[in-house]
Formats: sequence, structure tokens, C-alpha cells
Amino acid sequence: MRKAVIIGSGVAGLATALRLRKRGFDVTVLEAQAQTGGKAKRITKEGFTWGYGPSLLTMPHLIDELFTYCGKNPSDYYEYVRLDPLCKYFFDDGAVVYAWADLERFAESFQQAAAEPKQNIHKHLQDIFFNYRLTEDIFLKKSVHKLSTYLNYKAFRALLNVHRLGIFTSMNASLEKRFKTPHAVQFFNRYATYNGSNPYRCPATLNVIAAPEYLQGGYMLSNGMPQLIEAMTTLAHEMGVNFCLHTKAEKIEIQNNKAAGVWANGKFYPGDVVVSNMDVQFTYDFLLNQSPKPKRILSQPRSTSAVIFYWGMNRSFSQLDVHNILFSSNYKEEFRHKGELKTIYKDPTVYIFISSKINSSHAPPGCENWFVLVNAPFNCGQDWESLKRDTRASVIRKVKKLLGEDIENNIVTEHVNTPVNIEQDTFSYLGSLYGNSSDNPFSAFLRHPNFSSAIPNLFFCGGSVHPGGGVPLCLLSAKIIDELVR
Repeated sequence: MRKAVIIGSGVAGLATALRLRKRGFDVTVLEAQAQTGGKAKRITKEGFTWGYGPSLLTMPHLIDELFTYCGKNPSDYYEYVRLDPLCKYFFDDGAVVYAWADLERFAESFQQAAAEPKQNIHKHLQDIFFNYRLTEDIFLKKSVHKLSTYLNYKAFRALLNVHRLGIFTSMNASLEKRFKTPHAVQFFNRYATYNGSNPYRCPATLNVIAAPEYLQGGYMLSNGMPQLIEAMTTLAHEMGVNFCLHTKAEKIEIQNNKAAGVWANGKFYPGDVVVSNMDVQFTYDFLLNQSPKPKRILSQPRSTSAVIFYWGMNRSFSQLDVHNILFSSNYKEEFRHKGELKTIYKDPTVYIFISSKINSSHAPPGCENWFVLVNAPFNCGQDWESLKRDTRASVIRKVKKLLGEDIENNIVTEHVNTPVNIEQDTFSYLGSLYGNSSDNPFSAFLRHPNFSSAIPNLFFCGGSVHPGGGVPLCLLSAKIIDELVR
């Protein structure tokens, strides 16, 4: 039986393990931490439960497809609910917009709350839906580093419509041309943060990031995003995948110019296929330090990171929904601080996710679990203790202004992650959440491929390589590897 060794057990690593096991490989997963999950694992403290990272689920059909591919009924392992509204948006001037699942209702909400003509909302959504359908097969479902990806009708059709994609226009510039109000511009600029980009610099092509959310809806796993990790890990055990926890990979063994296995904790794990779910920068720095590095790819600027507060609140807040955004009063200045000054603006945009509004077991009775995220620059030696303290005060100040609530005394327990912690916990280089930045018009081609062109049998999956970060794209990276191995 052919053997596969997978380094790391994030979403992409687990999905790859399941696919290769289904293909008949003897699969071993090496995980340095005590539990599987990477950025999607669970945190518990004093009766409160949070997911470590991602929370809004889009494209859930990709999860269902994986479990069905493995011959299982998805509902035996997890369930998810469709959110309506998807998110509640608070603007600094007091306007509140609900992103309803029904697009007409959503456009009406924008028109009533922010005076943006609803036809502008509809036109923008129609355009990004078209562009998403035009490009998804090429840039999400296939390797962009293989010639065969472009030798078909879909690629030819995309080429004919390339003028629609806004490759050489910034996202912000395209939105300012489209919309009448700064509210709508700021609202749709936000989608650049889904892959750690700057809307004032990244190409308008990235407007398509919003498409799946409005085409297919936004969802939440009934027990939070960690439920996905737990379901995939359970299925992997049932299928005979071998897990080695507390086992830190030390070196990818190269024999006869091919990947032959992995050294970890002083033991050799042979493999006909080796897959790294580790950040591609660390893979080369620590596991392939004798091999030539793809310098052009690894020298690209890194994406943003985050400061995350996991707060246990001693009461509930009816003003908030499951997902909430409290916008900065000056979005451009916020991104200038992150990008140019490598710090956090004094009035940051605040994201608050409260899973206990769906699953009451995530907090004690009458309480709520707040996952509070502020986008931050990657770690380049900043004083994170000071930034953490200042950002905490900024969040409390922002909540008081927009909700009329002084929450300082409502926080009864707290856990905090900064880029430093994120790097230590998940081996994400410099704490960046999405690998390389996507601000370059050609960033899709400057991400590392899902395979090594220099070392046969070596593959890469996860958020630091093609097609990018986030649960759906990590699942797709596993599917791409499955096809490449086949």
C-alpha cells in the first residue's frame, strides 16, 4: 500500500488526509500540537467556548462533498444553520444595515438606512456574481500553475471577459465609481479583509470575494467551526488515518531527488507522497533548509494578522446579532496604519461574533461568548503588549459609542491572541493569517503552487498556498492535491 505523510492537521491537512485515504493510501498525520485543528480548533475557559479563528461558513457544499466523497452521510457528523441576517453592520454615524439573506430585503435595508439606491446594490451583486462564475473554475478549483488549466473553453471565455475583472483598478476605486454613498463603499471594501488585503491597493478583481456569501448564503455549524475539525478527525479515525500528536516535523527527507518521507521527533515516517499543511515559509525554512527556495514567491509581502479577544460576558446584548461589524470612522486611515505604519489605528473596525446566540451551551446561562477581532499588521517587532492594551480600550470605547453600553465590567473572563501568539500556536509565519498579501494584481499567480516543481511527490495545502486562506479555499486546496496525486 502506498504511504502518505501529512504535516499539520488544519482544515486542509485533514481534508487531504481523508481524500488520500479514500484513494487507498496508508495516511499518517503529524501534528505538533496536542489537538488537531490549526486555526479552527476550540478554546474553552470558565464555562465559555470559542473557536480559535474562522466563524462565518460559506460554501458548505464543499464540506458535504468531502464527506459524500468518503461514502458518508454528512448529517451523521455535523449540521449547520443558515443565518438571516448574515451580519449586522454599525456605521460610525449611527446607520445600521442588515445583510439579509434575501437580496431584495438587503438592498432595501441599505436604501433605508444609508440612502444608497437599491438598484446600485443589485447591479453590483449581479456583476460580482457574473465574475465569480466566470473565474471560479480557473482560480479556485484548479492549479493556476498547470498549463492544462487554461486549455479549455471556460478559460477562453474568461480571457474574452478579462476587461470586466478590474485587474488594474483598485477595489476602492471601482466601488467609488459604482456607489453614491460612502457607506456602500466602506461596506463592500470590507471584503478585502477576508483574505488579508487592503481595498485601497488590491485589485477590483477581489470584489468577487463577496459573491458566495450572497449567492449561496452564510452559515454556522451548530457547534461552531471547531465542529468541522472534530467531524473530520472522527471520520479520519474511522477510515484508518494514523494521527501522531505532539509530533513536530523536523525534516522532509529527499532521496533520489524525490520526497521520501518526514523526520519527526527523531523518527522517520516514510511516504510515497508528502504533503505540507504547514505555512510554506516555515516549510522551506525548517523542513527543506537544504533545498533551493522559491525566492520570488517567498519574498512577497505578507497578509494582515489580527488581535483577537475571547471575552466571556456576564449578560446578553439584544443590540447584537450573531455576526456584527462596528465600522471605523476613517477606513482609509485604518488601512494606512496597518499597511504603512504597521500598527493599529486608534478607531479600528471591530468584528464581534457571538455563537452562543445560536448554541446556548457556548456560554453559561444568561451570558454570551464574544469573539472580538480587530485586523492588525503582521508581526515585525511591534510592542504587542502595548498594542493589545490600547486596542482593548479602543474596542470598549467603540462599543460604548455605537451601542450605548459600557462593557468593561461585563467582561468576566478573557483570552487574547496577537500575531505573536498566532505564529506560536499555528506556525503561521509572522502571524499573518493568509500567507502572502493579495494586493498585487498578479497575486493569484504569486502564491506557492500546490506541488513542488523541483521535488516530485511533494505537495502543499492550506491558507499559505493556492488558492488561499479560509475554510472553503483550504478544502479546495485539498481537492486540487487529490487531482494532482491522481
